[in-house]
Amino acid sequence: MTTFFQLPPVNGNVMLYAHFSVSENAQQLFGFISKKDRDLFRLLIKVSGVGPKMAIGILSMESSDFIRCVMEDNITKLTKVPGVGKKTAERLLIEMRDKLKAWQSAPIFDMGSSNDIADSSAVHKDWISEAESALVALGYKPVEASKSISGVMRDDITSSEDLIRAALKSMLPN
Repeated sequence: MTTFFQLPPVNGNVMLYAHFSVSENAQQLFGFISKKDRDLFRLLIKVSGVGPKMAIGILSMESSDFIRCVMEDNITKLTKVPGVGKKTAERLLIEMRDKLKAWQSAPIFDMGSSNDIADSSAVHKDWISEAESALVALGYKPVEASKSISGVMRDDITSSEDLIRAALKSMLPN
């Protein structure tokens, strides 16, 4: 719901960061208003016993509130999230504490230093990762997606969308 409340008015432009989830019974696409929220979602679904539905429930609180709960060992607040019992809350605290410390110190988390070379490299890695995921979601094999993306990387590419377009064009038959 945090993403929903940050959406622009109807017919306004919006950019969402997506996560495509495939399981035995479903294919689901999750959209996030910020890359930070999507990355936190991806960390959450790696925790034992936490699936996409529960991760979305956890992210119904602001991501900064969730991080604060974990760092302060606040089980009570976590158990107020629907579907999160005491054992799951304890598991979240244990498994997420170290991950969040590393995550917060990663260059991609700090959006304030975009001129830094390390941040630029992280952004390019994100573009590549997003583009590869999109191509795989469209039915291309991971090897094909990776090969196509590496073949079209140029200086004039300024976003993952540009990278996807260039990769798709390169895969078209002549």
